[in-house]
Amino acid sequence: MRKFVILGGGYGGQAIAADVIEKQLPIDVEVILVDRMPYQGLKTEYYALAAGTVSDLDIRVKFPQDPRLTTCYGEVLDIDLENKFVHLEGQDPIDYEWLVVGLGCTDNYHGIEGAEEFSTSIQTLSNARKTYQLLNDIKPYGQVSIIGGGLSGVEVAAELREARSDLNIRIIDRGPSVMSAFPGSLQKFVSSWFREHNVEMLSHISLCRLEQGALHDSNTDQTILTDVTVWTAGIQPVEIVQRMNLPKDKQGRLIVNEYHQLPDYNDVFICGDCASLPFSPSGQAAGAQGKQIAEVMHAIWSNKTPKLGKLKLKGVMGSLGKKSGFGLMGSTPMMGKIPRLIKSGILWKSKRHFG
Repeated sequence: MRKFVILGGGYGGQAIAADVIEKQLPIDVEVILVDRMPYQGLKTEYYALAAGTVSDLDIRVKFPQDPRLTTCYGEVLDIDLENKFVHLEGQDPIDYEWLVVGLGCTDNYHGIEGAEEFSTSIQTLSNARKTYQLLNDIKPYGQVSIIGGGLSGVEVAAELREARSDLNIRIIDRGPSVMSAFPGSLQKFVSSWFREHNVEMLSHISLCRLEQGALHDSNTDQTILTDVTVWTAGIQPVEIVQRMNLPKDKQGRLIVNEYHQLPDYNDVFICGDCASLPFSPSGQAAGAQGKQIAEVMHAIWSNKTPKLGKLKLKGVMGSLGKKSGFGLMGSTPMMGKIPRLIKSGILWKSKRHFG
């Protein structure tokens, strides 16, 4: 049997697995999906798990069930591109004819001393659970510091405010404003929401060191006291991708060709946060790319030349608690209840494999 191995059951891996088994597979091809867990965690909702407003059962999605799809659970340790093997912890290596690397991302601590040791993360389901426990255990009127004022940091802060009205919550960012990559009107809307809900915003803070209960700003030499620090200040591809000595972009993501393949290894596809795409890493981009990778595979199996359109994203949606939100549809900002309802609809569809 020729093996088509998909590493990672996230937005991209799910899309590939679902789409390749939707059509007729060659009788000599086995599709193998490898993941740590027997379900996908909806990563765009980890902020809510960390804040305690949903259970982790609410943000799990079952993998597709099909006799042509084999699921394998384990930790990927290494990929041997020359000999076409995937090495898993405590298991025999898996050989492959074609491979998809869709293992996602990890936090980027930017070389800041103590950042990994003295902060908590929401990058994995396991980390989000640990973050929930830390936040849940803070005594009344304790201090939470959220590092990074982008989409993840904003959603964590807003959701936590609704979950714990007693806490002191602050967002710390090196830029001039929260959501600084978005249009000014949207920045003002989010900032106004935070002021109304007593969330402190500290801008132009350049952290140089973290220690237990304290953050150090190199710009002012001040020490910022904290009980729990949540890190949302940047991501990078997982360590396996970091170790690959192949062409990458400035963010460390692997360069791919027009078919999402490694130029030097056309039997290997790179999907999602590990791939150099003209978009910020997102579940939507990974899912769209995954559908195209499935198209390429069916073209290969049919001895045809793949014909792919340009990847397009529908927009970006973020939440401010359960009743308000913001978004960007093309270049049009959206603010208030409508984008929050749209995001809820997207989540409903994701949980039911509707995209």
